[in-house]
Amino acid sequence: MKVAIVCDWLVSVGGAEQVLRAICDLYPEAPIYTSQYNPKKIDWFKDREVHTGWLQILPTGLRRFIGPLRQRYFSHLDLSNYDLIISVTGAEAKAIKKGSAIHLCYCHVPTQYYWGLKDDYMKNPGFGILNPLARFGLKILLPPLKKADYASAQRPDEFITISSYAQAQIKSAYDRESTIISPPVAVEKFSTGKLSTSDNATKTEKSQAKETEQKNNKNQKSQTKPQVTSAKNSARHGFVTTSRQVNWKRLDLAVKACKRLHLPLTVVGEGPEHKKLVKLANGADDISFVPVTDQKGIKRYLESAEGYIFPSLEPFGIAPVEALACGCPVIAYGSGGALDYITDGKNGVLFDKQSTHSLCNALERFSTLKFDESEIRKSALPYSENEFRRKLTAFIDEKVKSINTTK
Repeated sequence: MKVAIVCDWLVSVGGAEQVLRAICDLYPEAPIYTSQYNPKKIDWFKDREVHTGWLQILPTGLRRFIGPLRQRYFSHLDLSNYDLIISVTGAEAKAIKKGSAIHLCYCHVPTQYYWGLKDDYMKNPGFGILNPLARFGLKILLPPLKKADYASAQRPDEFITISSYAQAQIKSAYDRESTIISPPVAVEKFSTGKLSTSDNATKTEKSQAKETEQKNNKNQKSQTKPQVTSAKNSARHGFVTTSRQVNWKRLDLAVKACKRLHLPLTVVGEGPEHKKLVKLANGADDISFVPVTDQKGIKRYLESAEGYIFPSLEPFGIAPVEALACGCPVIAYGSGGALDYITDGKNGVLFDKQSTHSLCNALERFSTLKFDESEIRKSALPYSENEFRRKLTAFIDEKVKSINTTK
């Protein structure tokens, strides 16, 4: 078959891009169609044929503000000369013209700024001092934009999505059924034997690890208030969270809770909320911040941590599954995609409200539980890259055969 792959944009590395890369591996000859492409920010597709249109002339930093333009661009993008189109999207790429081609849409979640996060965007459109004007414009434009987005969602032949949470969102917003095929996680790489810090860590990471250890030791000696601790695994100590530091990730909850309970916490990542998080941690010697590191660096932190804190509401969440693959239990907000892979008391603990108090209660309960590291690792296996390829290939083969039979 003649296959085309479509995505919203290619300007950074993230979970959506990991899904796209896995699908591209299944179809190495398929071209990619997108609205904007920055090969300097993401070099995974430098050997692929990547097509962009007139939106490419705009700065990629504007992508969160040009949803209506993307909707127009994709709704006029005619790919009817292909046999199979696979769109990987959480925004407007599903709107392409397909003609008689089979269009399978791997939808992460309905377009957030029209549906799930519309209230957040109305509260803070991101235009600074022009926010009042932007809110007024959004209030007028939102109804027709939602209508157009709904119409676009009726174009694909089939929907695939990432979790039970996303499946319910697609049904609610688009009145479409979908099949769950969880995104690929590098479970095999994270579940292999522990890496030797002396062999693999960079000098910077070694220095950071030593500094963190010194801070923790100093805090333990001077601590007057008892910590919430657990003796269930003496080889593991403290907590870790890894994420882009943006407000909706709610990393502030992890910082506040660990500060309140005097728990060691390592925050891995960068982002616009970094200074705010550092300020929140002020006075807590056992909370440290380290920059984004590579996969091996993340693996070392996860293998040494007693638990991974995941306080955000996400349609899936690849990072906590990586933690499970390392045998690290997860303390997660009990909503969104986490409900598909976290079993309370078995491979982690769930908390019911995005509040410091609720997370503190979960951490205190976590300290009373014993976890089986091998069982935690096993719970990540259904989300491996191999499982993703197997399930997606079987789904595509079945749907292509079924749709061709009915034509």
